[in-house]
Amino acid sequence: MPNSRSGPSRRSFLASTAVATAAVGGLPLLSACGGEGSGGQEGRVSEDALRSILPTYRASDAAVEPDIASENGSSAGYTRWIPQEELGVSVPEPRGSGNQITAMTPLWGTPPESGNPFWRAMDEAIGVRMKWQVQDGNTYGEKLAATLASSDIPDVVCIPGWEFQGQIPQAISSRFADLGPFLSGDAVLDYPNLAAIPTEAWQPAVFGGALRGLPMPANPNSGVLLYYRQDIFDANGWTQPRSAREFFDLCVEITSARNRVWAIDDPKWFGARMYGVLPDKPLYWRRENGRLINRVETEEYLEALEWTRTLFEAGVVHPDAVAAAGDQTGRFAAGECLMYITGEGSWYGVAAEQRTANPEFRMNAMDYFAPDGGDPVLWRGNGSSIWTFVSKNLPEDRIREVLELANFTAAPYGTVEQRLKTYGIEGTHYTLEDGLPVRTEQGNIEVVPETYTFIASPQSFVAYPDLPQVVEDFTSWQHRNFRFTQDPLFIGRQIQEPARLANLSDAFEDLEDDVVRGRQSIRDLRNAVDEWRRNGGDELRDFYQGLLDEGDGAA
Repeated sequence: MPNSRSGPSRRSFLASTAVATAAVGGLPLLSACGGEGSGGQEGRVSEDALRSILPTYRASDAAVEPDIASENGSSAGYTRWIPQEELGVSVPEPRGSGNQITAMTPLWGTPPESGNPFWRAMDEAIGVRMKWQVQDGNTYGEKLAATLASSDIPDVVCIPGWEFQGQIPQAISSRFADLGPFLSGDAVLDYPNLAAIPTEAWQPAVFGGALRGLPMPANPNSGVLLYYRQDIFDANGWTQPRSAREFFDLCVEITSARNRVWAIDDPKWFGARMYGVLPDKPLYWRRENGRLINRVETEEYLEALEWTRTLFEAGVVHPDAVAAAGDQTGRFAAGECLMYITGEGSWYGVAAEQRTANPEFRMNAMDYFAPDGGDPVLWRGNGSSIWTFVSKNLPEDRIREVLELANFTAAPYGTVEQRLKTYGIEGTHYTLEDGLPVRTEQGNIEVVPETYTFIASPQSFVAYPDLPQVVEDFTSWQHRNFRFTQDPLFIGRQIQEPARLANLSDAFEDLEDDVVRGRQSIRDLRNAVDEWRRNGGDELRDFYQGLLDEGDGAA
């Protein structure tokens, strides 16, 4: 993932989190070896119009009951391997017409060879012939820009929200089909798995006044977590802190540079969460005394950076994190760094890697709290931030075939379709040992479910039958923390800022990194905010206020 010169960038965090989210419940296999919106002003829709655009929600009758129920919008949890005979069936027979569908999606890894048994099995089950144009996730934005500027656009294209750069947002309306005639209202009931996608995931899929995106649903508070080494904490009698002061004191206590142990990796994102700093655009406004205030104008934004700066000054941040170098996950696993911040899907991946290397290893996520020890303010994120779009050059029958593909890939947990997408063919890609799946060498190479996950996904879930403790810890964390979630302004909407103002806030990320590392001061940051206002921040404020005044709040 791309990094800024000073530390992990928001873009890299979004990317790593999204990919990790795709893996939540995605690959619970034991190791075989043991070991900015679009559409323009003309596309704005009112609340009433939005309701008419959105698909009807109808829960799946093929899904199985979770072992751990959802609370406060959390993911349902599944701790056991479901025997094949107990799986539901959501697509009884192939519903495609056998046509070829070209699909462009990102992948952080090595794509399998075309024609492999996994892809052939998926083609046969869906009734299509997929031609994958898998691209390196690290350079995906560059490929996207070139593809959308050409006349040769694949039938379906995945566009993550973090790639909304340059002309990409404008291209969404001009290049991709309005799916409303096929999915709005009860029309979606022709595709039962798409109908079971939550409404909040469809809301941000409205671009240019039309339903254009097939969503990858996310939790209301998906994102980065502060992980800690629970095994080491328990062995030393350390407990979770409940205030900013307690957190600072704990970091000082557990750091021992002489023994090459530091409390935490780059803590900037945790500081922002603890202080209740508003999210990124377009959710970065709040109303205060009748006036819109941007996140960079708030006191909590400055206070979070000042607090984070004290951790760097105290020497409790790992030196490699200060230099924005090296592998933070490796430092965490080695016990050099006892807390670090990364995407939520990393929980399973790291725990699975350490199962053989360090049987005592246990990681957990730290609960949020307000700086003074009170209840935290956690801002709800959009119900989806990754979408796949269908070329507007396709005729109606081909669009419907793409929707059949999406209906299959959106099958919920506990179905035959989801089992095939996630694990491949039993005996070829995985075997069962002691009632749990073990991926074969062929499965490691061929089964890349992220490709299909990016077409469309079911409601989020957490399912790791080989590591049920991770499921219990993760869902318990969600239950405790999601109850503090609040809605920011403009939640659930796509907003295309005027082109001349769209990148106005980009410079703040590097400046934040410089401030927390002592290279710049809070006064420098205040001066940058003043310059932001003069250079268009006040104009941007007026633009958003206009959306509120018009009563729609969206583009």
